[in-house]
Amino acid sequence: MTDQPLQSRPRVTPRQRALRASAAAAAVALGLALGLAAPAVAQRPATTPPNIVLFIADDLGVTDISPYGNVVVHTPSLEALAQESMVFTRAFAPSPTCSPSRSAIYTGLMPFRNGAHANHSMVRPGTPSLVLRFQALGYRVALAGKLHVGPESVFPFEIVANSNVPEPGNEGKGDLWTDLNVPAVDRWLDGVDSSRPFLLIVADHSPHVAWPAVPEYSAAEVNVPAYHIDTPEYRAARARYYTDVTKMDRNVGLLLASLARHGLGERTMVVFTADQGPQLAFGKWGLYDFGVRTPLIVKWPGHAPAGARSDAMISLIDLLPTFVEAAGGAAPGDIDGRSFLSVLTGTRRTHRDTVYATHTGDREMNRTPMRMLRTDRYKYILNLADTIYTTHMARLRRAAWGAGYWTSWVDRSFFDPAAATILWRYHHRPHEELFDLESDPLELRNLAAQPEYAGVLRALRASMTAWRAAQGDAETGPEKLEGRPQGPPYIPR
Repeated sequence: MTDQPLQSRPRVTPRQRALRASAAAAAVALGLALGLAAPAVAQRPATTPPNIVLFIADDLGVTDISPYGNVVVHTPSLEALAQESMVFTRAFAPSPTCSPSRSAIYTGLMPFRNGAHANHSMVRPGTPSLVLRFQALGYRVALAGKLHVGPESVFPFEIVANSNVPEPGNEGKGDLWTDLNVPAVDRWLDGVDSSRPFLLIVADHSPHVAWPAVPEYSAAEVNVPAYHIDTPEYRAARARYYTDVTKMDRNVGLLLASLARHGLGERTMVVFTADQGPQLAFGKWGLYDFGVRTPLIVKWPGHAPAGARSDAMISLIDLLPTFVEAAGGAAPGDIDGRSFLSVLTGTRRTHRDTVYATHTGDREMNRTPMRMLRTDRYKYILNLADTIYTTHMARLRRAAWGAGYWTSWVDRSFFDPAAATILWRYHHRPHEELFDLESDPLELRNLAAQPEYAGVLRALRASMTAWRAAQGDAETGPEKLEGRPQGPPYIPR
């Protein structure tokens, strides 16, 4: 179940152009109000290790932002960033859930190798991390916003003070109503020593649920993918999700303005990505492309070509070794990630032949572990549990969490055959799934039982078996629920 394939961008209407201009003007005004005006700066010599800023959106669909073809959602900051960056069209998360994905990004190790393969779990003590590797390179390593990894001994980030704040009007409601406070990042940059490089991770809480209660979009203007059920309730939920995407984009704009104000814009590699796809059907908690394909936009003045697009296949575990090489170090040889620095600088066009992803579950709410192998043309998914697939959306249906529409989907399925088919496919996952992405980019036709694909299926099955053995992944069903031997993730406040 991939998102819409990249095509020529539809014509932008005058109304959409005006709305985008208004959103861009609002972002600029907000930046000026915070004193984030940008002076011109001289480019840092190429021999000097760059500062690195990694912005991670939370639960973002790759084609729900304008650099990837969306003409409904207003993301002017990302549009501007993309024009100065290399945009990767085939980047993939190692897991479709928060803790496993972030743990893999920060270690360069796939979930079963670092130990954090179930959501809300921690990596094994003693695992080398991005923090420790960059501190050894002389970098100051800090994090603002969401952490959701642990233990602290593996991830001893310098935490940017006051970068997590309650969402205005929702104080006291809990972690799902936590906001990224970008002005705190601006204050942290005030104290940066120009003689020492830094690696800063800015991890937004948007567009993870809960989405803003009052949408900036009308239900009529949102687009509904072919694999979702078009009901008024769903359109209303999607309008709220889009609002949170635009909110995230404003944070990107504030961060970029802050870097420029501090004279860091030309001396810094800026990377934008997301931990996984959105909390919508066939997205988060699943291994279709809607759940694991992510944006990846990299700006590196003087090194990465501006305005370029690459279809090289990248896993987000490749970020760590790429950053290490960019900083002048040797890419670690003991991890799963592989540096794509040569692709970023334009000397190579390809990177990986195959990407993998794993999903264990979200404890009581998700008991359907699965594994994915994706090549240039084919997607193979191995579902390990013979059970009904359910998630928070289908079981809880909480309007505050964006899933109040689910009842409308169920009601529609009783008289609409297309809706019934979508719900059936959502809840019933066969042991093996095989998709020809060349002819079926939306991953709608499972070919695993088709005789003409038997050879492809055998080859991909054998590759998956060998990869799982190398990863130490012998799981055959849902995770055991007795106790939490690793404890909750370390989340500073």
